Amino acid sequence: MNFKQIETFRTVMLTGSMTVAAKQLHTSQPNVSRVIGKLEAELGFELFDRLPGRVVATKGAEALFREVERAFVGLDSLSDSARAIRDAGIGTLRVAAAASISLSVLPLAVRRFSEKYPQVRIVCDTSESYVIANWIATQHCDIGFVSNIADKPGVVASVIHTESAVCVVPARHRLAKKKRLVPEDLAGERFISLPGGNTSRRAIDAVFRDGDRIMALETPFAATICRMVSEGLGVSLVNPIVSRTMRFPGVVAIPFKPDIPFRSYMLRAQLAPRDTHVNHFAACMRAAFDAV
Repeated sequence: MNFKQIETFRTVMLTGSMTVAAKQLHTSQPNVSRVIGKLEAELGFELFDRLPGRVVATKGAEALFREVERAFVGLDSLSDSARAIRDAGIGTLRVAAAASISLSVLPLAVRRFSEKYPQVRIVCDTSESYVIANWIATQHCDIGFVSNIADKPGVVASVIHTESAVCVVPARHRLAKKKRLVPEDLAGERFISLPGGNTSRRAIDAVFRDGDRIMALETPFAATICRMVSEGLGVSLVNPIVSRTMRFPGVVAIPFKPDIPFRSYMLRAQLAPRDTHVNHFAACMRAAFDAV
């Protein structure tokens, strides 16, 4: 694959039309079709179903597009970074965080940091934990905060905060007035789970017996889980920081035993030079975790 093929593929995915993509790329529709055809031949699978006046992406194309978009995150930010360097030297700090941290703790840390360094421009990126690890390894981001650790060469991970899971249930649920819950209380309940392979998911599954819960839904984000709970779609176990800071209406958070730790990790590049701004932001995140 070359850059021209990837750019053409991305434009077709975004526009849903080879004709419109050709206009945006300042080329002809037949040329776009040839580029896509050659890319399909190299990949060994079809990317689009050709229909009159439009194209429909295949499942393979959707999967490839997700990877392409991750690669384009860095490219799309180049002009902004160049402008920042021109206007303010190297006064830019790029921070990456998982969604649960971005929605709860990160804003407070950014405020604390900006009080001391108001001239430093902060760029906040949000993605899945393994993507953030890649960003740190390549030094696309200066510091990262994740909820699921992945072994990545060149990345140093350290625990920055730990809390025990709480059970979130709808406010009118039969368990809502309980002071504490145990696995047996959730027998027969529809359960909204984190994805398989997630560190916290494995810890949660370990305290339940097969068949105790009805595994009804699965989603990677605690905020989404809490929103689903508020709609009465089930119950779940989540990081209390999310339920506490976002205060979802119609959701009750109840302590759960046995303790299931939800750990948050800080990621730094192993070979990154010392940076006063990065060190101070790490301190701000520690303070923010303590504050919430």
